Amino acid sequence: MTWDWQVFLQDTGADQTYLEWMISAWGWTLSVALLGLVIALVAGAVVGTLRTLPGDRVLSRTLSAVSYIWVELFRNVPLLVQVFIWYHVVPALFPLLKGLPSFLLVVAALGLFTSARVAEQVRAGIQSLPRGQRQAAMALGMTTFQSYRLVLLPMAFRIIVPPLTSESMNIIKNSSVAFAVSVAELTLFALQAQEETSRGIEVYLAVTTLYMLTAFAANRLMAFIEHRVRVPGLIIAGQSGAH
Repeated sequence: MTWDWQVFLQDTGADQTYLEWMISAWGWTLSVALLGLVIALVAGAVVGTLRTLPGDRVLSRTLSAVSYIWVELFRNVPLLVQVFIWYHVVPALFPLLKGLPSFLLVVAALGLFTSARVAEQVRAGIQSLPRGQRQAAMALGMTTFQSYRLVLLPMAFRIIVPPLTSESMNIIKNSSVAFAVSVAELTLFALQAQEETSRGIEVYLAVTTLYMLTAFAANRLMAFIEHRVRVPGLIIAGQSGAH
């Protein structure tokens, strides 16, 4: 068996080489993953916070119940099914969305799917904080919103950076489902390039390497962030630490 890496220099018939096509597909993969992560972080932070609201008011209990349904809905339905729902069902129910490109629909599906996982991490991060953090904020005259924005959430996000690292790597891998609705990302490139060139080993090795490099870069970036935002001596529930 001989490997022919020259295949990436061949012309695809569309005024570009297979290497240029692969780099373009890599860009689409990065775009899907990055935008999906932004949606996941924003939605996950809101939903996770709502799940920790004090349950002494009807509104708080209602919001907590809604956020619980959100998490269970998006967490328990397979991602590929959610992609097809956004692609086939949602535009049929809401005709105004029929003009949206499949790229945006996949980003929405991936972001909301991941938001359920981020929400649980945010909830766990907030609940791991010493109870005195919330009490001290309220004693200073802060509202519930201010206590979360200025005290609880900044501390919680510092705690959950490690699991968020895993989610940032997972969302890169999960972006591969975009091929199912013809988004021109790496997996779709691999399928089509292998079919056209019959060089599956070279194509899939190259694509696998790009996925690995992207995930590794995300891991290193999150490790850097974790180092910069770590709170020395922080004691969280269930763990011991320096006073």
